[in-house]
Amino acid sequence: MSQILEFPHLIHLLDERTEAFRAAVAAAPDLGAPVPTCPDWTLFDLAQHMGEGRRRWAATIAAGPADTRPDPSLWESETPREREALLFWLDESARVFADALAQAGPDRGCWTWWGVSASPQTAGAVGRHQLQEVAVHTYDAQLAAGAPQPLPAEVALDGVDEFLATCCAGPYRWPHQPVAVDYQAAEGRTWRLTLAADGVRVGPPTDEPAGATLRGTASELVLALYGRIPVTDLKIDGDAGVFDLLLAWDPEE
Repeated sequence: MSQILEFPHLIHLLDERTEAFRAAVAAAPDLGAPVPTCPDWTLFDLAQHMGEGRRRWAATIAAGPADTRPDPSLWESETPREREALLFWLDESARVFADALAQAGPDRGCWTWWGVSASPQTAGAVGRHQLQEVAVHTYDAQLAAGAPQPLPAEVALDGVDEFLATCCAGPYRWPHQPVAVDYQAAEGRTWRLTLAADGVRVGPPTDEPAGATLRGTASELVLALYGRIPVTDLKIDGDAGVFDLLLAWDPEE
């Protein structure tokens, strides 16, 4: 079911979304503006999180296969508060991350927080997840600046697939009644998440009806999955309560 982005194209999309995030920070009237979708954060806090995240994952990728994340001293960096210096620091953070990805290639192993999920523990999988983090945080920054934009369709379509594989699917126990949930993108793709006590799987829909279906654009689906917009903003067929259970569910418990 997964239509994984080719690695060079993944890096291209990362660059494009990174530039969109930078543009939002550059255009915002005030770095102290609150970020509505990240409670208690200002735009500066969000920019700091983004830059630190790129440096942290660059060090993690460079370390190769490991049981734990590298020592924080390998990526810690003081975040400048003046806007031009902050933008330069963000550019440097993005370059460090892109260089680490390019040097590792997509198949090199590295530590990830999603150890047993359906996503592999590889540099390519980290890059794929970071594309979604950058894309969603670009939306956050644009919202703080007063000009939110939908996620590009190609990024968002991969984002639905990546979220379900990384954050949901795996040998996890679903503590409620078994259920199949469909996520249907207006762009023409549908994913089925099958939840049961013996594990959670993601794949294409089958002839069996789903217990619940969430319908919207791929961007809306991603933003709902990441809690940026309520699922009730999208069209729901079937048992809407399933989505409340999903939001409250912790796969690691």
